[in-house]
Amino acid sequence: MASKLLLIIVFVLDLIAFALAVAAEQRRSTGNSVRDNDDNYNYCVYDSDIATGYGVGAFLFLMVSQALIMVASRCFCCGKGLNPSGSRACAVILFIVCWLFFLIAEICLLAASVRNAYHTKYRTIFSELPPSCETVRKGVFAAGAAFIFLNAIVNKFYYICYSNARDKSFQAYSRETGVGMGAYK
Repeated sequence: MASKLLLIIVFVLDLIAFALAVAAEQRRSTGNSVRDNDDNYNYCVYDSDIATGYGVGAFLFLMVSQALIMVASRCFCCGKGLNPSGSRACAVILFIVCWLFFLIAEICLLAASVRNAYHTKYRTIFSELPPSCETVRKGVFAAGAAFIFLNAIVNKFYYICYSNARDKSFQAYSRETGVGMGAYK
């Protein structure tokens, strides 16, 4: 039977990671070009950089959540083999999908956090063209949040299928060591 405590802990961690990714999307940095009239140059001014912290927090919470599920299920590489059943086949497929969603979510969160933390530091002197105040594109943190949500669903199903395959004991001979004989009439 799947551990209910583990499922609750992983659910809470995934929920926190999802909330942080959504908050990061809402609080992305924006940059504006400002002209300094005294020294005759343009430079970029960025607002709050809190989205980077939110993105890194979501990244870490998702990583801890995935690590807990993989440690509890021994990541298919340690422990005794699973018994052949439909649950084992389902667990294998969900294992692959779970890692795929996890990697996509982590890449989105990490790339968006790094890009959000980058601020152009150059300025234009004696030029009418303002500097490009580049920021993270809209929707990158949201894509990370979407894949966190999908990963949260898939890793719960993976752990439940894994637990079912692990708990079903294969009994080919019904625990009898001899040949069963019926009553002779």
